[in-house]
Amino acid sequence: MKILLYGINYAPELTGIGKYTAEMAETLAASGHQVRVVCAPPYYPEWRVATGFSAFHYANEWRNGVHIWRAPLWVPSRPKGARRIAHLASFALSSFPTLLRHAFWRPDVVVCIAPSLMNAPAGWLVARLTGAYAWLHIQDYEVDAAFSLGMLTGSLLKRTALALERVLLKRFDTVSTISGKMVEHALRKGIEQGKVVRFSNWADTESIYPLERHSWLREELSIHDTATVVLYSGNMGAKQGLEVLAAAAIAFAKRDDVVFVFCGNGPAREGIAASCSNLPNCRFIDLQPLERLNELLNLADIHVLPQRADAADLVMPSKLTGMLASGRAVIAMASPGTELYEAVSPRGVVVPPGEASSLVSAIERLVGNTAERARLGAAGREFAQAVLSRDAVLSDFEAKLCALRADASGSSALAVRRSDS
Repeated sequence: MKILLYGINYAPELTGIGKYTAEMAETLAASGHQVRVVCAPPYYPEWRVATGFSAFHYANEWRNGVHIWRAPLWVPSRPKGARRIAHLASFALSSFPTLLRHAFWRPDVVVCIAPSLMNAPAGWLVARLTGAYAWLHIQDYEVDAAFSLGMLTGSLLKRTALALERVLLKRFDTVSTISGKMVEHALRKGIEQGKVVRFSNWADTESIYPLERHSWLREELSIHDTATVVLYSGNMGAKQGLEVLAAAAIAFAKRDDVVFVFCGNGPAREGIAASCSNLPNCRFIDLQPLERLNELLNLADIHVLPQRADAADLVMPSKLTGMLASGRAVIAMASPGTELYEAVSPRGVVVPPGEASSLVSAIERLVGNTAERARLGAAGREFAQAVLSRDAVLSDFEAKLCALRADASGSSALAVRRSDS
C-alpha cells in the first residue's frame, strides 16, 4: 500500500508528536508499505530549526525505509496568537506544492496529522484528486485549546473557526484521535460515529524500562543519591500549567532531600526559570537526545504531569506513556471524569488542576513512602506493557488502515501489502 503522511512535526530523534509520527512511518515501512512523508524541518519544542536543517530551503532524505520531503517554514521565538497562526500558515503554504507533487505518485491513503489543522485541506484535496482514502489524525484539538487557554479571543472568531473546523472534519473518510474522551469530543462536533476511530499514543516499552541503578544524570546534575527527584520533562508551553509546579518547588526550597528537575524548552520556560532557577533544589536542563531518554526518565523518583483545567480532554499528554513505561511513580493534575484522570488514577496519584497546595501534599506523601512509589511505578509499567506497547497499537492501526481502504475501494486487493506496487 502507498501511504502518504502529512504533518508539520517529524523528528524521530526527539520525543512527542514528531517521534510518534516517525515511528508510525517507519513501522509501516518495515511492514512492507511504501511510505512518504511531507513535513517541516525539526524545530519543536525549542522553537528553532535544528542544526543541519534549513528553515528556508526544501530538502528530502531517506530514513529507515521512509522517503521524507521537508518544506520550509517560519519559526517565531515567541509563538503566541497571530505569530503562531502565521507560523502554521507558512508551513501549510510552503508544503502545498510538495504535497501536490505526490498526487502523481497516486497514494492509496493520505494521513494528515493535526496539529496543524491548517494542513488538512491540502491533504484532503490530494486524497480526492487521486481517489485515495483520506484519514485525519488529531493529537490536539488545537482550535478549542487556543480559545480555552486565551491564545485566541473573540466570540465571532471562535464561532467562525469552529464552524470551519467542523466542515473540514466531516469531509475526511476517517477521523482518529488518541483517547476516549477526545473521541466523544469529535462526535459532539458532528462527525458520524462510524467515521471516528480511537488511535492511542503508545509507549516504547523496549527502549524505556526501569533501571536497577540510579541514572547517571544524577551525578551530572550534582544530585545526591539519597535525594528524591521530582521530574517534569516535556514542552514548556501555556497548556502545561507549569507555574503550579514552580510553586511546589518553592515550597520545598528549604529541604535538601527533594530536588526538582525541569527538562524541556518552550515559551513558558523563561518565566518558570525566573521564579525558581536560583533555588538550590532546582535544576533546568534542555530536552535530552533519544539515546539519553531512558536515563532521563529514570532520573525521576516522582514524575509530575501538570495540566491546566481548561485544557482537559482537548489534549492528552503524549509524555504520559514514557512516564508509565519507566516504572516510576506519577503525579498528574486532572479532574474526575477526564481521560487523564482515568488513565492515571488506578496506578498513580491525581490532584486537582491548579492547586499548588494539593500538589505539594501529594509530593510530600510520596517522598516519605518509598514502598508506595515502588508499587505505583510497577503498576504503571505493567499497564504500559499490557495496553500501550508500540507493536500492539501500530498493528491495530495498520489493520484498520488496510480494512477501511479496502472497504472504500470495494476490493480486498489493497488489504494486501503491495511492496512492489
